[in-house]
Amino acid sequence: MKINIKTTNLEITPAINDYLELKIGSLKRFLNKFEKDDEVIISTEIAKTTKHHKKGDVFYAEANICLPGKILRAEHSDWDIRVAIDNVRDKLQQEIKKYKTKKEISRKIGAKLRGKK
Repeated sequence: MKINIKTTNLEITPAINDYLELKIGSLKRFLNKFEKDDEVIISTEIAKTTKHHKKGDVFYAEANICLPGKILRAEHSDWDIRVAIDNVRDKLQQEIKKYKTKKEISRKIGAKLRGKK
């Protein structure tokens, strides 16, 4: 699994970089099934949405995962970059689980239909 990081209006520190790789990298256990032939690439963007505000939802995090037949996307704005990253990770985890469930259901339905013929 490869994580591409893009920043906008924000200096990425080694601490933020490590935190992002730790949190987003923990999704690897959910993506092992899809990482057979080619590598799964997660594109992330972290940004500071405004240069002059100091309060409110100033930080933004976004992540995209390309899977067979589907692109999973999550985004979140918050007052702290770490909170935004945590929420993006949680949303992606839910999307991955939903995608896996749909794939399993369609596979079971297809097997039943093939078995009846």
